[in-house]
Amino acid sequence: MGEESRRVLVVDDDPDVALFVKTVLERRGGCVVQTAADGPSALAAIGAFRPDVVVTDIQMPGISGIDLLTAIRIDTPWMPVVIMTAHVSVDYAVSALRAQADEFLTKPIDSTRLVEVVTRLAEEGRARRESAAQKQYVLAIGAHPDDVEIGVGGILAAHRAAGDEITILTLSRGARGGDADDRQHESLASAELLGARLFLKDLVDTEITGGGPTVRLIEEVVREVVPTVVYTHTNHDRHQDHRAAHEATVVATRTIDTVACYQSPSATVDFRPTRFVSIDGFVDRKLEVLACFRSQTEHRAYLAPDFVTATARYWSRFGGGDNVEPLEIVRETADLSTPVRDRTGERSNREAR
Repeated sequence: MGEESRRVLVVDDDPDVALFVKTVLERRGGCVVQTAADGPSALAAIGAFRPDVVVTDIQMPGISGIDLLTAIRIDTPWMPVVIMTAHVSVDYAVSALRAQADEFLTKPIDSTRLVEVVTRLAEEGRARRESAAQKQYVLAIGAHPDDVEIGVGGILAAHRAAGDEITILTLSRGARGGDADDRQHESLASAELLGARLFLKDLVDTEITGGGPTVRLIEEVVREVVPTVVYTHTNHDRHQDHRAAHEATVVATRTIDTVACYQSPSATVDFRPTRFVSIDGFVDRKLEVLACFRSQTEHRAYLAPDFVTATARYWSRFGGGDNVEPLEIVRETADLSTPVRDRTGERSNREAR
């Protein structure tokens, strides 16, 4: 079979049905087909096999076809899913449609209909996947110079390597933490290393508010950048400027579908990340970026390379790779996995969920 052959995952606990569907799709549809006997093995196969279409039975032990469909919609929203059932009823059809099934087929399966549906959906699925892999426009917001770089410096480096557009918005010049001119030059050098556009604003360090002025400032940048992904401070933080930046960002980016919060050294134990994004291959670049902040490295232990790498290794215990940056999710539609595309232009999916 050629490289362009349609890839189909067939999920059914009845081996005879699975074999029948597999044989029809291989012989009459020219597909590459893999089978799975239950939901958990199907979810594992999706990551390894990377099908263009999933065809699943609705009634299976453990995880039903509807449960499987729901899980696919969360992790791989672009993937077409066909639901099969031997029970023709309105309830089954409604359940499948509510879970966003692409097609609903009844058993015994009509071979011609099966091939027609899978062929059409495979093409639609590839188009959806390509659309999902398009360039992201990333806006990272921090209260002070080096906040963004500490929290998501590795993720931003990965975004840039994937060809995404990076913008950093720093709300103050950090005058309480050092000379404002020095910190401006350091921020510019850091942004240059990341290939990022920098907005460096003049809110008063330690007096940033979560209300109108800060919201309007962020909204101005959002209108100019039109981001698809926004990173900002977590609300679970001891520093009042960080909490204010979070509050203002959530309001100012209310029309943005994907917003995630990063950890800072002043984050509290209530910081509860749910995404653990691999920065394997980008740790050295993060260290180079943080080294730009020379005025801070002498008296900020958390900027020491061994501290930074140890933190990344610690979060790897939750999955994602050997080195990880953690995120709390406010809203999510974009894929926040490590955004490195392979040679076909697709994003590699190296995040543990």
